[in-house]
Amino acid sequence: MLLNECPGNTESWFLARCFDALLANGVRGIVSFADPVPRRTASGDLVMPGHVGTIYAAANALYTGRATARTVKLLPDGTVFHARTAQKIRRREQGHKYAEAQLRALGAPRPRPGCDPAVWLREALAAVGAHNVRHRGAHRYVFQLGRTRREREDIKVDVPVLRPYPKQPDPEPTVR
Repeated sequence: MLLNECPGNTESWFLARCFDALLANGVRGIVSFADPVPRRTASGDLVMPGHVGTIYAAANALYTGRATARTVKLLPDGTVFHARTAQKIRRREQGHKYAEAQLRALGAPRPRPGCDPAVWLREALAAVGAHNVRHRGAHRYVFQLGRTRREREDIKVDVPVLRPYPKQPDPEPTVR
């Protein structure tokens, strides 16, 4: 994410430099996502207004619809606690200590010695006030990379390309 203070066309200039570097390394396509769901903290402060991928549309990305809809766990600071992060805690995989520290910073108790990690996770999420939010899926965009229009058009995209581009973030989610 670029700072709002950056001058006009900074985003498109940056994308072009990234595409050049990726193409030079043999990358022929990129899939990118824009999260349209607004998020607020427990106290009501807007921390993420929701994005529709305006710069992707401006850069002529192909809009291919939404990613899979799912229910996400929202923490009181307005961030999403991802299912993969929860899995790291439950299975004691690499990164679980960092994930546990995130929850402890929000007020969760320390894991008790010998406690089942899945039980601790359930208790920790309840203790910090995490709640479920239905997410309709992020907007998915595809960039075909090539030096010429013909090279770009030769890259096959195996999902339908949709029009028009989305224009508005999703409505604010209801808490479940």
